[in-house]
Amino acid sequence: MGTFMRVFFTATMLLGIVASVAFGHWQKQTIDSDAAFRGVSTVSPKIAWVSGTKGTYGRTIDAGKTWTVGKVPGADKLDFRDVEAFSESTAYLLSAGPGKDSRIYKTTDGGKSWSLGFENSNPAAFFDAIAFWDDKSGIALSDPVKGRFVLIATEDGGTNWKRLPEKNLPKALPNEGAFAASGTCLVTHGKNDVWFCTGGAKTSRVFHSKDRGQNWTVCETPIDAGIESAGIFSIAFRDLDHGVIVGGDYRKPDETKGVTRAITSDGGKTWTAVAKALPFRSGVAWAKDRWIAVGTSGSDFSLDDGVTWKPLDSENYNSVGFASTGVGWAVGPKGRITRFTK
Repeated sequence: MGTFMRVFFTATMLLGIVASVAFGHWQKQTIDSDAAFRGVSTVSPKIAWVSGTKGTYGRTIDAGKTWTVGKVPGADKLDFRDVEAFSESTAYLLSAGPGKDSRIYKTTDGGKSWSLGFENSNPAAFFDAIAFWDDKSGIALSDPVKGRFVLIATEDGGTNWKRLPEKNLPKALPNEGAFAASGTCLVTHGKNDVWFCTGGAKTSRVFHSKDRGQNWTVCETPIDAGIESAGIFSIAFRDLDHGVIVGGDYRKPDETKGVTRAITSDGGKTWTAVAKALPFRSGVAWAKDRWIAVGTSGSDFSLDDGVTWKPLDSENYNSVGFASTGVGWAVGPKGRITRFTK
């Protein structure tokens, strides 16, 4: 090999290594399930939980080399749209559905047993997501009932759930609701802040509380809405000021018209549309030094705080979650689980 070719070959390899480090990649993993997974909670680079249809949950404690999978007893017909985990032992599952199909279960022994902490008794309610500030304090969101969103909260680790005062919550718009597509339409940050995002109405909106849901403000966003299948599907913050919302029309997953992403630098008081038209995304998460968004037509990432995005792949995903190290998982239909590393 001549000197030029050796230099060229070495440079090409180095560029490939740099690109791999910069962009990262997904690695498909195997789980003995054909459930459609919509919930994922990444505890650490080695520990993660997933949840989905047919009352299914999954857990790994070895970075996904092996996954254990099971069904919650008596919940075979439930669709677990969200999972929030704190360790290899403790996790919560939220099922979405009308009336009693909306429930919250908890395990403290790695899924060997589950306790029912909440069963919705209102036939008009439909719960979408659950989030926690710490291992004792959490909140869950339902679509509106009689013109107002329903939120319940726990302060004792899920033993008791109480409805938050609705009089302080801004009224819902006609046809407004949240999307139970990824378990990420509701998010907490720090000790007291919580946000949730909506669609389906004439405009998409973000609600924010600084006191664990006692009082709320709301703002309109540029994400396209106006029909029942369109709006904001996911919201995430990397700190109390900087966040990203993603969405679009889930019935048109490949369409790149309109506004499907927006960013904030003031805690969600105002949102700025991402200039380039991008496809529908149902989940977004912060991965240490970048944003990663996923949807039914693929995934992409941003290294400049959401201003520009580059594609990662074109697989079918529903949700995504990361540990503070930047290692995380994305999940989708037919038992799809992939792990992201740099």
